[in-house]
Amino acid sequence: MNAEPSTRIAVLDFGSEPTGTRVAARLNTMFTNDAAREFTLIDSDLARAAARGIGFQGSTNLTVQEARDLGAAIDCDFYFLGGAQTVRRLPSNGPAYFDSYASIFLVSARTGRLILWERPLVRRDSADDAEKQLLQNLSSEEVRHRYVDAIRRALEDERAGRASAVDAPPPVIEMMSDGDDDKDKNMRAPQPYRRVKPPYSQAAALAEVEAIVDVLADIDARGEVTRIDIARWAGYGLDQSVIDTVKQMHFFPAMRDGRSVPMRVLLRYNFRKPPK
Repeated sequence: MNAEPSTRIAVLDFGSEPTGTRVAARLNTMFTNDAAREFTLIDSDLARAAARGIGFQGSTNLTVQEARDLGAAIDCDFYFLGGAQTVRRLPSNGPAYFDSYASIFLVSARTGRLILWERPLVRRDSADDAEKQLLQNLSSEEVRHRYVDAIRRALEDERAGRASAVDAPPPVIEMMSDGDDDKDKNMRAPQPYRRVKPPYSQAAALAEVEAIVDVLADIDARGEVTRIDIARWAGYGLDQSVIDTVKQMHFFPAMRDGRSVPMRVLLRYNFRKPPK
């Protein structure tokens, strides 16, 4: 009986700052010494070259298709990307200090989904102390277990999803594209009873994130949301903020020839930093 192939992991650049280089190296080390041979680490130079070859420039706000394309170019199962810096802060009411942080995104190459994100941050009086503590935190077994568990759960979810698709294929539902209701005067897109703005998450506020989240929502013939899939993810709790908001929405259903019909629509949410 053949052994199951190991899971291929890649770590992309975490920015051009020295902290980013060291964080990427620390993540690489996390999967280098794998006695159980559960994981295979792809050479970092090869992974970066493959990413550059398809024009990837370090974005952490990808569509699931862009994320799949990136994973296919690298030829991996999961990959890490993000950014890391150590910066000096000058508060108006106290002495200067240094923040060392890493924005870490773990992506499934098969599905293009963001399966984990986090932004560990360490604050110290000196840049060296802040970065040293950040790297030490990323070296802990607790962090490695969290990443490994996320990968294992994603693998299991993907296996279950494939099996479910074979046993009970999802119903075919028409996708409403931009301009469709202009081309077909007998068709009207679903319309929400009222526009609801997803809240800007605390994690996004702390990181001052600006991003776009796209979701595909299936709206049934009664105007109720039956399914939500993230089509462009952002992390920082913004994806969940959008999902929670769309779940609460109600729509006037799509109409064709005077009859209500189920329809899949793309909903886009732009998040901008609140004014200070």
